[in-house]
Amino acid sequence: MLYLLGSIILTSYLTLAFKMCERYGVSIFQAIVFNYITCVITGSVVNGSFPVNAEVMQTPWFRWACVMGVLFVSIFNVVGITAQKISVAVASVANKLSLIIPVVLSVYLYNETVAGWKLVGVLLALLAVVLTCYPQQKNTEAHHPAHRKWEYFLPLILFVGSGLLDALINHVQKTYVTDANYNAYLISGFLSAGTIGTTILLVQYFRGKQQFSLKNLLAGILIGIPNYFSIWCLVRFLKESPWQSSASIPVNNMGIVLFSSLVAWLLFKEKLSRLNWVGIALSLLAIYLIAFGDTL
Repeated sequence: MLYLLGSIILTSYLTLAFKMCERYGVSIFQAIVFNYITCVITGSVVNGSFPVNAEVMQTPWFRWACVMGVLFVSIFNVVGITAQKISVAVASVANKLSLIIPVVLSVYLYNETVAGWKLVGVLLALLAVVLTCYPQQKNTEAHHPAHRKWEYFLPLILFVGSGLLDALINHVQKTYVTDANYNAYLISGFLSAGTIGTTILLVQYFRGKQQFSLKNLLAGILIGIPNYFSIWCLVRFLKESPWQSSASIPVNNMGIVLFSSLVAWLLFKEKLSRLNWVGIALSLLAIYLIAFGDTL
């Protein structure tokens, strides 16, 4: 359970950290790139050395680590674009509703069962995410012009991308990850994300679209260290969880929604509507049913 708590708390910290970046005028994209570089350095320190070499690149899991890196960069940016073009609430809902994808794939690929109270819990989790992230009425009346048609595909892209990332992490830890290659796999994924992000950032530097600032670097470091350990805890939790992955992933995701919402309410004085509180209550019930529904 310590790994589950670590994943929930550290992932929630990332969400709240990005909120602070916005408050202090930090470039989110630069912070994301520096965060990945920090993840590689952090992982190398934990590992005792930089593990990515010619031998590692020949392993069957290395290509999946590279795909994970591509998804890391892509999803972070789609979250940002969706929040800007549509709303933060839509971005949050699309991101968290994606828990249904790894559940469906777990049933299909690993013959896991989702029935009875556990199925009720999954359905309640979907409703709970929508209610918890639902904005108050005054926030929904955004003064935006009519959205361009392509913008309506952003939540769908985010939904599919986030779900596939969770499913990929789950599949690789089930199939390839061992105690011996654990850190090497994580570092390879972050190295892939960092390489792509750094390339894009350098191009933007040269074209004058981005300017280096020390606060962006500092933000990347403060995000990167917890980010590495959030994925470290998630992979470890999925490997040692007492539940099937069709239950473990929803419990993790719902825990993140619940914890980050409560912390935002306490620290940032974000107002929660009655619907939001109903969503939080349903989150607790959903987590219980998903985790322990088979025993009821």
